Amino acid sequence: MFTLIRRFLFLFNPETAHHLAMAVLQFFSSLRPMHFLLRGCRPRVLDPVEVAGLQFPNRVGLAAGFDKNARYLRAAHALGFGHVEVGTITPRPQAGNPKPRLFRLPGAQALINRMGFNNDGMDMIVKRIKNRPAGLILGCNLGKNKDTPLHEAHIDYLSVMQCFYGDVDYFTVNVSSPNTPQLRQLQESAWLNKILEPLVDYRRQQKNHKPIFLKIAPDLEDDQIREVADVAVAAGIDGIIATNTTINRSALMAREQKRAAQYGEGGLSGAPLTERAHQLTQSLVSALDGRIPVLASGGIMSVEIAEARFKSGASLIQLYTGFVYSGPELIYRIARVKPLKNQRLARR
Repeated sequence: MFTLIRRFLFLFNPETAHHLAMAVLQFFSSLRPMHFLLRGCRPRVLDPVEVAGLQFPNRVGLAAGFDKNARYLRAAHALGFGHVEVGTITPRPQAGNPKPRLFRLPGAQALINRMGFNNDGMDMIVKRIKNRPAGLILGCNLGKNKDTPLHEAHIDYLSVMQCFYGDVDYFTVNVSSPNTPQLRQLQESAWLNKILEPLVDYRRQQKNHKPIFLKIAPDLEDDQIREVADVAVAAGIDGIIATNTTINRSALMAREQKRAAQYGEGGLSGAPLTERAHQLTQSLVSALDGRIPVLASGGIMSVEIAEARFKSGASLIQLYTGFVYSGPELIYRIARVKPLKNQRLARR
């Protein structure tokens, strides 16, 4: 059934298809009962795991970027996701980059996006999450506005965190999107410390401890990975998500590289990212040595790939492009995977 739905949706441009599909699912998920309306979905998997002090219903989450404006939380919960990360969210609304800005590479099972942190802004989005589905772990992906200079970026990140602190379960610092000019420079130690310290200080003043994660780029070198790991631990944050999209297109076959070049700049996700994201996960787990957990994202297109990430030491999985190409069945199958008994899941 999903194959037929995907063929239909692929008749539309990717951004239109995305909003159409999720709006329909959101509507269906508001009805009772809804099981017959989502026949492509399996029963929800409940396999709780504790990571960074949070009890996740299962190990599969929806990565940031899919539900930027928190419009589809009921749908994501109905599909079986154990957690959803909304955003990236900036203090002020912004339109993002000009359209078209999302492209499919079906032959490579990949997407290219240059969305540019398009979102409705923190004040509007925070209102939408007040009545989120019970039992759904919700994360907020923090970003800066495009016109905010780097030396003031920490103010934007802190503003969004303050706005959402009472309404979400965790936060993710996004300094790794390739679609906001100069943003990736914020992964450098000095910039990163300047961003993380105010967030940790603010959290320290609150009654409830909310985990803070950091999402990194797959294009970092090994020495940069070790440096980021040390900075993250020293700052007192709770985990690292590996990875965001890549600007490296060398994993594409020649035909797909030519097609990708026609689409222009943007972050590449999906199957071409699988190998690099796996390598980075391994490197990061080694560098962290159990001090804080790693959440795996990027190129997770099958249950076998998810199993490999778990074996490498990842505590949770986040899907985006794999969900686009494989559908709800992938959520169910990965959620049923049992990590090895001797696998160490770092917790704080």
